[in-house]
This record gives sequence, C-alpha cells and structure tokens, in this order.
Amino acid sequence: MTVIVLTNCPAGLRGFLTRWLLEVSAGVFVGNPSARIRDLLWEEVQQYADQGRALLAHTSNNEQGYTFHTHDHAWHPVDHEGLTLIRRPDPRTSAPAPTPQNGLPPGWSRAAKRRRFGRG
Repeated sequence: MTVIVLTNCPAGLRGFLTRWLLEVSAGVFVGNPSARIRDLLWEEVQQYADQGRALLAHTSNNEQGYTFHTHDHAWHPVDHEGLTLIRRPDPRTSAPAPTPQNGLPPGWSRAAKRRRFGRG
C-alpha cells in the first residue's frame, strides 16, 4: 500500500499521479504500485512539487510495517532505536511573526479596521 499526500502542489503533478494512484481526497493518493514505480513516482513528486509539500507512506518490511518520507515539510522522520518517529519543530525556538501593538497584521487600512471592529 502506498499513500502520497500533496499540499500546495501544481495541478499537473496531481494529474500525473492519477495515472498510477487513486485520488481519494484532494491531494491524497492511494494505491499499490510496485516498489520500482513507487520510487519513480516519489522522484517525480520531489522534482515537480515546487513550493508545495509532500509526504510518502508505504508498507515496508520492518517492525512498524511501514515507512515514510517527507519533502519540504516542517516535520521530519527520525530513527529512534529502530522506530521511525516524526520530529515536530519546537514552537519555543520558532518565534511568531511580529505584530503591531493593536494585534492587527501590518497593512490594515483604517476603513478595514472600522468594518471589522466597529467604530470606537
């Protein structure tokens, strides 16, 4: 079993994957191609994903029974004593984008502020 999840990728890449896999939801592809075809599909995904992210999960002969790979994703697979786990980025080290004192993102006009929050 193979699962490929695409986020913010070109429509042409999604169309390419539908030749080999079934798109069960927007950007989620499942199927059972051979290992050779799966590896070729993953190379194409990595090459044509542009600014998007991709995740590949497939069955494997290990203790978990599956393995996965990521492309341009903030979460990365890490081997921990023979098990593959996902390492999330630490929110304490990645500071949020600075916002002005009133809490609105920069670039809001006075009219937009009035429409959203009323006159006051």
